[in-house]
Amino acid sequence: MEGFGQVTSTQPLGGYQNELYLQGLGGTVPEFSTDGAALEESAREVLAPGPFGYVAGGAGSGATMRANREAFDRWRIVPRMLTDATTREVSTSVLGTPMPAPVLLAPVGVQSIVHPDGELATARAAGQLGVPMVLSTASSNTLEEVAEANGDGPRWFQLYWPNEPEVGASILQRAKKAGYSTLVVTLDTWTLAWRPRDLDQSYLPFLRATGVANSFSDPAFRAGLEKTPEEDPQAAILRWVSMFTGTDKRWDQLPFLREHWDGPIVLKGVQHVDDARYAADAGVDGIVVSNHGGRQVDGAIASLEALPGIVNAVGDRLAVLFDSGVRTGADVVKALCLGAQAILLGRPYVYGLAHAGESGVRHVVRSLLADFDLTMGLSGNRSVAGLNPDVLHRD
Repeated sequence: MEGFGQVTSTQPLGGYQNELYLQGLGGTVPEFSTDGAALEESAREVLAPGPFGYVAGGAGSGATMRANREAFDRWRIVPRMLTDATTREVSTSVLGTPMPAPVLLAPVGVQSIVHPDGELATARAAGQLGVPMVLSTASSNTLEEVAEANGDGPRWFQLYWPNEPEVGASILQRAKKAGYSTLVVTLDTWTLAWRPRDLDQSYLPFLRATGVANSFSDPAFRAGLEKTPEEDPQAAILRWVSMFTGTDKRWDQLPFLREHWDGPIVLKGVQHVDDARYAADAGVDGIVVSNHGGRQVDGAIASLEALPGIVNAVGDRLAVLFDSGVRTGADVVKALCLGAQAILLGRPYVYGLAHAGESGVRHVVRSLLADFDLTMGLSGNRSVAGLNPDVLHRD
């Protein structure tokens, strides 16, 4: 997969299409699909049932995951002609972070369950492409190791807010020191939902000491143990479970974050307009309209359905980002038209990691960026700044 290279400043994102066609002249075809919506099925073939179910599964019956995709299908792009869209401007900046397109890699934990290189491979691919990576608290590697692999790439840090303030403050201090510029605080996963795929396999990576690297390496976390995690991993796991699950936070606790983080703060998991207003009133810098990819509440509103109302309510007060259900370049266009400043890509790049490690992540991300760039041009849109609801028709 040597052809899955990096974005260059002289090549439009859609140029990846030409690279792949030219590879075919040499008798080489992509090792796995360029279709972001088809990756789940091929990943099923390369992953064991436990890891595959953990990534692909959702809450309850999966109704929210289905709703996320159905919501995209209800919106249709209306192409315009003769708009001089040969050259597009798709780069942007969100909360001070420049990016080649309005796309970030969503925080996905325990990536080593799908590939031994885990978050290190993702960090290398993201850094090479200049695409911001949002590192999960629940990563398989420490945040310092991931930062080193990411090099000069833009990176944000996602916090699962621990129940012990000292540990939370310590992790935030480490993240800031390691060059993570923006804090993304996940609100919707203070305890795990009923997830039948994981339960049917009795599979939870954290109980196997996977996804706990940031905690087990943290001095404040280790100070609360009688023995080190290396000496007594089970005691450390039990401490981790009690610290990171089971307690919902409150709006009046948000000042803690500002006390320990001097960069932009984004709240992830907002679905209700009133919660978006609370976030704006609290002075945070951004929100992610997200239902955690359907992993937390079965039968919840699709994120795309929630997006327009939230943008109308607070879009002039803070940055509104979006995730849940994004699979194609057309999905990115639709979310941006409905007011998102950028999208976070989740499961597809993890499936790329499962297929081929670093080069697999790079292939999936470049495919999405190319699809997005070409869809922009072919629908008559020259700039992301010009995307608006008038580009769409609702079925």
